[in-house]
Amino acid sequence: MPVLTARSGDLDIAYEVLGEPDGEPLLLVMGLGAQMVGWPDGFCAELVARGFRVVRFDNRDVGLSTHLDGPVPARAWSRVPAAYTLSDMAADAVAVMDAVGWPSAHVVGASLGGMIAQLLAVEHPGRVLSLTSVMSKPAPRIGRMRARTTLALVRRARRLAKEQGRPATPEAMADFLVAMQEVTGSPGYPASREDHLGMLRVAVARDDQGLTGPGAKRQQAAERVARDLRAELAAVRVPTLVVHGDSDVVIRPEGGEATAAAVPGARLVVHPGMGHELPRALWPVLADDVRATADQAAARRA
Repeated sequence: MPVLTARSGDLDIAYEVLGEPDGEPLLLVMGLGAQMVGWPDGFCAELVARGFRVVRFDNRDVGLSTHLDGPVPARAWSRVPAAYTLSDMAADAVAVMDAVGWPSAHVVGASLGGMIAQLLAVEHPGRVLSLTSVMSKPAPRIGRMRARTTLALVRRARRLAKEQGRPATPEAMADFLVAMQEVTGSPGYPASREDHLGMLRVAVARDDQGLTGPGAKRQQAAERVARDLRAELAAVRVPTLVVHGDSDVVIRPEGGEATAAAVPGARLVVHPGMGHELPRALWPVLADDVRATADQAAARRA
């Protein structure tokens, strides 16, 4: 699939288009530090099979999109000023829609991408046909990772570093992520090492900075200073689906509950055993729910 480029101000935003030209427009927005390939090809195929023309893109500062040179926070709680805002990242998504020629689209966002998708619905309401927010939240402080989860991740990372050194290859990174996902993943849907390895080989070839590079840290700073959207989400009138896992320890289920409570008429779907990821076994179910939400939007327009 050829990688195309949209222009957002002074930045280049890399994107891909999947599906038939007459498919319904659907924009996928990925999360913190992740690239467009964080939307698995198999899940995108499920969406295409349900009649969508799918666009996925690299957020600024990761993948093949422009990497910036702004200050890099040393810690998640660092007071280094944010180099940009989530509103800027939402404007990048609009630029991708413009490049594709879409006046509007169904929008699906995951994790930080869910916050960006919510901002699209708030700040660019005419561009959003329906909204799906997956494992996300409407404000930085809602559903935050508990201290014991952070401690468990730090201890596990230190143990692995002591035993194996810093991961330097996709294979080593796959082992690292499998270990981390014993904390953050889906107890009901254990992921295989091969799934991680396949994605990582593609991701590292595109951008070797990884999920902890300077771009990811600048995105994290943008998330830290984001405003609470709950009052503004009350004005959203498009069909809205909120998906969360009851085992998500990165953004706890309170995040999804708060999003659904803020949007009038939103449908909340909580999957038992799902953590902070898109489990392969749930791809057909998630795609069906996105399709149903889009159909609801079509029915309203009719």
